[in-house]
Amino acid sequence: MRITVLGASGGTGTRVVELAREAGHEVTAIVRAPNGRDTVADVMDPGSLGPHVAGADAVVSAIGPRAVGRPTSVQTDSTRSAIAAMGAHGVRRLVVVSNSGMVTEGDDPVSRYLVKPVLRRVFRHPWGDMARMEDVVRASGLEWTIVRPPRLTDGPRTGAYRTAVGVNVRGGRTVSRADLAALVVRCLADPGTVRQVISIAN
Repeated sequence: MRITVLGASGGTGTRVVELAREAGHEVTAIVRAPNGRDTVADVMDPGSLGPHVAGADAVVSAIGPRAVGRPTSVQTDSTRSAIAAMGAHGVRRLVVVSNSGMVTEGDDPVSRYLVKPVLRRVFRHPWGDMARMEDVVRASGLEWTIVRPPRLTDGPRTGAYRTAVGVNVRGGRTVSRADLAALVVRCLADPGTVRQVISIAN
């Protein structure tokens, strides 16, 4: 499978690239700044992305928020750009990384009524951006999957993560970026995850 990964220099993106290549996929890793290894493109510009999306079987967006304390639209805008580039080149499969913190379906009472209200105030800007991004993805008409992790850690790949469809993983507080990347790569070739929201936690 030929995969284009946006946000390939981030903590999750680097692991997605590594695991996809280990699995035998052909990966185009999109980064913002030259590093002598990956492909530089402007993720906000469909014209810049287009040549690197053309011919791909799937696109992964692992772009994370750049701001916590101020309004941001980086995920919404980059996703719109990716969808436009995909539409121009006939690419249908899209997997995006979002966040489980902004929703409460499936949560235990402590998370739902005590923890999440506080976190929602702290992360209102990036989580608001993610919520808008998810709306854009759902309206795209593409074969999309939204993956929602809780707080990310730099722990090892365990393979022992839990998943839930359409709701949060009950009691799930953290997940390693390596396990998140493993799920993202798994979803790419799993037709059962198309047009589904998949939550993950260790």
